[in-house]
Amino acid sequence: MAADTSPEAHVLRDRLASGALRALDLAEALIARIEAREPEIRAFAWFDAEFVRQQARALDAHRLGGRPIGPLHGLPVALKDVIDTAKIPTENGCALDAGRVPVKDAALVTRLKQAGAIIMGKTVTTELAYLQPGPTRNPHNPAHTPGGSSSGSAAAVADGMVPLAIGTQTGGSVIRPASFCGVTGYKPSFGAIGRTGVLMQSPTLDTMGVFAASPLDAAMLAEVLMGHDAGDPATTPAPVPHLLEVARTAPPVAPVLAFVRPPGWDQAHPDLHAAFGELAEALGDQVFEVPLPNAFDQAAEVRARINHAEMARCYHRYARNRAALGERTRAAIEEGEAILARDYLAALDWADVLYAGIEEICARCDAILCPAAPGPAPEGLESTGDSIFNGLWTLMGTPAVTIPAFTASNGLPMGVQLVGPRGGDARLLRTANWFHGWLSEAGG
Repeated sequence: MAADTSPEAHVLRDRLASGALRALDLAEALIARIEAREPEIRAFAWFDAEFVRQQARALDAHRLGGRPIGPLHGLPVALKDVIDTAKIPTENGCALDAGRVPVKDAALVTRLKQAGAIIMGKTVTTELAYLQPGPTRNPHNPAHTPGGSSSGSAAAVADGMVPLAIGTQTGGSVIRPASFCGVTGYKPSFGAIGRTGVLMQSPTLDTMGVFAASPLDAAMLAEVLMGHDAGDPATTPAPVPHLLEVARTAPPVAPVLAFVRPPGWDQAHPDLHAAFGELAEALGDQVFEVPLPNAFDQAAEVRARINHAEMARCYHRYARNRAALGERTRAAIEEGEAILARDYLAALDWADVLYAGIEEICARCDAILCPAAPGPAPEGLESTGDSIFNGLWTLMGTPAVTIPAFTASNGLPMGVQLVGPRGGDARLLRTANWFHGWLSEAGG
């Protein structure tokens, strides 16, 4: 029996739950895809086809036994290789962690298993989730970067190897690769998903995120991952938002978007400028342009200062063997070691200062509209691209969603980024789902 893996994950979930599709059939179809494409794309750091089959068989037997099934029953999910998995290698893209096998699952992996998901494998990350590229290639053109640091997760979803994947973002590591690879990427509000058992680079910035084919799929996966994590002080006890239920409802009125040109706009690709001009014209009265306060010009520098200072602390054990690290990773740690405490502490104040500058904008719209990256994925594998359009939102802890929207003149995808207020994840995903449908109807 051949399994149709083309429907979105939330559709596959319903077929799996009803028995119309067996978990093993879906798994076999995806295994075949991985075996055919992995030699070129190189999205996986660890993959074991028989382990996937074992999970699928067990889930099929569970359902046939008449027992309750979880909200992700039978759905394969790939994990960025900075997320601990018991008895499965987690090497953090780093030679110093080669052969590392955790004894305990990360908190979010426990949630996935409880929800009935299949752990599909571990996806490639850049070295220690920073800027030193890994081997993954862009599925749309292998001569171009897939972005980073969640390179493997984005590429695996884009190439149809897996319907869902998880990554992390400290600068732009979910939103940017999603844009480069032409998939939906969702970075929730800071603290929405616990990080216990995940490599910590910057406690102030590190945010879990997901990759999927659509905003509805992203909402479905993220909802399962959200909730209080006793090991992560960034999370707090609170009800889990009904992301999927809200996201799939029609907005009560046509959404209004606030278009902003973030710092770095002038250096963006001409194709991106042209695409956003056409988009604004097509949206008409549903979009208005608003400038960001001048203080946002400092956002990239401030975010980097926090990132590098905390990186120097969190990666101290790696710094003892820094000669084994890549040049970019080593330089960032050394830069962090030189940052004065007063400058680091002053940088921490900026998140709320900048957020105050967008609260009034958020009150006037359903979402902020801006680019997800400066253009299509750059050629070559020596760089993961520029996160200039992402880092400011990471710094403020606001939710953001990438939606594939444009095709550059070289045939590569470019994404639109929608941003909402802190804690406004459900409404943002509803707007993103509306926008996704609007693009389809408009032929975008």
